[in-house]
Amino acid sequence: MAVLAYSLGKREINQHFTIKNAKVISLTIVLLLLLFHAASRYHGGGDSCEWLLSRGRYLGENVWQPYGCMMHKYKSIEAKTCLAEKRVAFVGDSRIRQLFYSFLKIIEPERREDGNKHEDISFEDESSSVNVDFLWYPEANNSMKERLISWTHEASVKPDVVILGAATWSIKLHSGSSEALQQYKVNLTAIAVHLERLADQGEVYWVLQDPVNEEVLSDNRKMITNQQLELYNEAAADVLNSSKRSGRSRVKLLAASRQAALETIGQSDDGLHLPESTRNVGAMVLMNSMCNKLLRPIDGSCCQTLPPPNFLQKMAACFFLGSALVFLVLHVLGNNRHRRPVPADVESLEEKKPATAAVPFGPKAPFRALCRMGLIMGYFYLCDRADVFMKEQKFYTHSKFFIPLVYIFVLGVFYSENSKEVRQEVLSLINGMMYNVFVDFQNSNPVQNVSLAQTKLLNREQTDEWKGWMQLVILIYHISGASAFIPVYMHVRVLVAAYLFQTGYGHFSFFWLKGDFGLYRVCQVLFRLNFLVLVLCVVMDRPYQFYYFVPLVTFWFVIIYATLGMWPQILQKKANSSGIWHLGLLAKLLGLLLFICFFAFSQGFFESIFSMWPISNFFELNGSIHEWWFRWKLDRFAVIHGMLFAFIYLVLQKLQVLSEGKGEALFSGRISNLLLFLSVVSFISYSIWASSCNTKTECNEMHPYISVVQILAFILIRNIPGYARSIYSSFFAWFGKISLELFICQYHIWLAADTKGILVLIPGNPSLNLMVSTFIFVCVAHEISLITNDLAQVVIPKDSVALLKRLGAVGLLSLVVLLLARGSQSTPSP
Repeated sequence: MAVLAYSLGKREINQHFTIKNAKVISLTIVLLLLLFHAASRYHGGGDSCEWLLSRGRYLGENVWQPYGCMMHKYKSIEAKTCLAEKRVAFVGDSRIRQLFYSFLKIIEPERREDGNKHEDISFEDESSSVNVDFLWYPEANNSMKERLISWTHEASVKPDVVILGAATWSIKLHSGSSEALQQYKVNLTAIAVHLERLADQGEVYWVLQDPVNEEVLSDNRKMITNQQLELYNEAAADVLNSSKRSGRSRVKLLAASRQAALETIGQSDDGLHLPESTRNVGAMVLMNSMCNKLLRPIDGSCCQTLPPPNFLQKMAACFFLGSALVFLVLHVLGNNRHRRPVPADVESLEEKKPATAAVPFGPKAPFRALCRMGLIMGYFYLCDRADVFMKEQKFYTHSKFFIPLVYIFVLGVFYSENSKEVRQEVLSLINGMMYNVFVDFQNSNPVQNVSLAQTKLLNREQTDEWKGWMQLVILIYHISGASAFIPVYMHVRVLVAAYLFQTGYGHFSFFWLKGDFGLYRVCQVLFRLNFLVLVLCVVMDRPYQFYYFVPLVTFWFVIIYATLGMWPQILQKKANSSGIWHLGLLAKLLGLLLFICFFAFSQGFFESIFSMWPISNFFELNGSIHEWWFRWKLDRFAVIHGMLFAFIYLVLQKLQVLSEGKGEALFSGRISNLLLFLSVVSFISYSIWASSCNTKTECNEMHPYISVVQILAFILIRNIPGYARSIYSSFFAWFGKISLELFICQYHIWLAADTKGILVLIPGNPSLNLMVSTFIFVCVAHEISLITNDLAQVVIPKDSVALLKRLGAVGLLSLVVLLLARGSQSTPSP
């Protein structure tokens, strides 16, 4: 009865929430969000520079997050590049002098605050010809005005950037009198005229006054109250904004440092001057405002103007629009023949068979798929290449990583199922009530999917489950910025190695058992792996290597295919006739191992091979193959580990050494207990080692050799007990079926700025934003997996002659594109 009630509860949930309903809801949400962001930018202002300078909040204690955009953390070399041959002037009192020093430390981190108080200070970097000056003008009066007037007349010494502000001395010298405030307004009005002239050919920033900690102010500063400072800020904003309202103001108000100081002024030593961390916020805000539009850092979206679409992006838009037009014409003509086939698993020896004979695709089907893909690519572009949605920085805390981790594992347990063999018995008891939302997601018949026993080691459902929970952990790792925490980083590295381990295991098993080295299957695998990434390379204007996991898996598939397909082809049937063939296969694996070791210890040779044209077009990132070398070397043994494990397992299975029946332990009781004990010890030992690493470099050197320890430990813990093999989590398994799409889609529609930040669909509410963006992201990933399957049936024909013709056409087209790209790169700029 408990099983019945549990199943009824899940059925009640799943009846009202199907993937079709989910996608309709997500599309509606996207349209509403587009309207919301368009309206808010039109009515409330959509200038990210203004957001940077005026609004923000702290993430933790020291990380400042501007409203709606990302702030790049500039290094010395970047600052010098941006400010080369420029003159920057800070004009004001001691608070402006603090800001001046924080700004200097970005350019020259070792700079000390050794200037005399109440005096001018100069700085020059000879290597870049950067000049930064502080000019002591504590009041907004005639002296300050005369200095500004001199700059408007003396073009040779005019600064390119002026940062100024003053008020505390006016309050102090005049005891906060109302007359002093009125005079401040008059003086600032006169000064504003000259600020506007300077802003015609440069940048001018007026720094609003930061708050004070009135309790610790000295007696001679007690009249400087936050109320007085607020009045002076209002006066400055009123004067400078009046010019803006008249359409002629280009003077920018810096208010972000004031907002940051509201939270940190309590740390001030004297109640007036800000702590260093807060001053650094103001300096970095200024640097982003000046330099982002010039250097265009990917993680500095504030103050950046987006480039127009390039030629390939425009061609992609035309292609998708043309496909939509053809689809509409066919739809009007009434050509509605279409059936979505059931996709095969390209990394498993098993293939899901449709319940009925497949109906051939009609001409409308591929254009329908391309229309859907075009809409999705439009959403990708709006999220990460257009100035529509907001972006924010990542910030790691333990709670941001571990709380979602616990949450998804609770969901995984809730959706645990018996294996197909056991579930058949349950289905007969409750008359089909155990089917769930994930079966509905695949549009399959649950009763027809329970015919085969699935209690074997690493069965289909279990590997899907494994890929699913690993992918969810990796997603949480990316969005929480957990790479900053070395123990989490190292465990996620094991998960990536486990994906490659499964690649070796799955493809080896398929080739060993079925011996299908035909071109059709190879093209199917390559298409399914690469279709989404190749489209994104065009639409998002990113190199192939940017999506590093797909080149990695594709490379290793080709290596596995070449290793097992070359003469002599050794299959299970051949090996059964003579044991010598097992030694032949081991010799092949040994040759592959030597090949890997040779490349791993010959970086120069590796780089020379992959730097050759046209191979370099697939493996270079930012003109270098260093990223490819790093990714390849880090998990270089994972695939061969998977192949070797598959070989040993299949041989033991053939020899009937393993007990894989329902509820049976994999080995005899004593051996099973011993292996379980050793696996648990190995698993924990690796985690202890990973937690004790000092640096990522140190850990990464050992990772290729020992990551297999935790992978094998997990496999044995998961598979030795018979009851563990008899259950799986349908929640994780569903995500496992779209793990590749999830991994790739996160780059642009869940994360932002090419994974450097987080996409913000709903500003001001991080938790709600995460839920909404995740919901849309998962629906999109699932739809892309179906589109890929639809197009694979059309693009990759089973007829060998037709397939060869298409491959020839694709090869010729690729060669033309590569030659054009090479020609454009070699053509000198005018």
